[in-house]
Amino acid sequence: MRIHLRIKTSEKPVPIFHQPLLAGTINKWLGNDNKEHGKISLFSFSQLSDGKIKDNNLIFQDWTSLFISSYKTDCLKRIIFNIKNDPSLFNDLTVNEIIIEDTPDLSNRDFFLAASPILIKRKIENKTIHIPYNHLKAGDYLKETLLTKLKIAGIEDENFQIQFDNTYQNAKLKLIDYNGIGNKANWCPIIIKGSNKIKSFAWNVGLGNSTGIGFGAIK
Repeated sequence: MRIHLRIKTSEKPVPIFHQPLLAGTINKWLGNDNKEHGKISLFSFSQLSDGKIKDNNLIFQDWTSLFISSYKTDCLKRIIFNIKNDPSLFNDLTVNEIIIEDTPDLSNRDFFLAASPILIKRKIENKTIHIPYNHLKAGDYLKETLLTKLKIAGIEDENFQIQFDNTYQNAKLKLIDYNGIGNKANWCPIIIKGSNKIKSFAWNVGLGNSTGIGFGAIK
């Protein structure tokens, strides 16, 4: 399931690297009894849309939007309840409207766009390596992480493939600062070959590492 938030903005600028602020807000909406904290996340969320860059900040014209997806509907229900009690985000942003979208039938769809940068990281020889979209094993790593999440959700299905669309001309690596830590993440569409169950799961939980702090959402 996915919820789309229509957000009223102000004249106050928002940092380009606003993922920590979004993650903090979503944790607030998950509540003090947040059972997702510290676990491998079965949810994902997009970045704020339609901002114009000025002096390392984003400027919005009246409105912006954001979506949050989760395999667990109770997680989104808790977020919706707490948004109604406290619709504020940060920098004077306020949720004005919540639109609920059920998980669609994705049987005939293989191509997905990134809604937030997709991060793949692995520890190799005691060093944390960030994997680019054009790495030979990038798709294998994406599948590996999704299989871990499928196991947590109790879903058994290994008959699928994931890969970046390396024919996409605007694909790029982007250095994302998260609380002072640089992350080389990927802005590149994804191709998923598999069952509707697998595609729907990925659509909800996101791809790659650190989806719970704003990486890897797809649309």
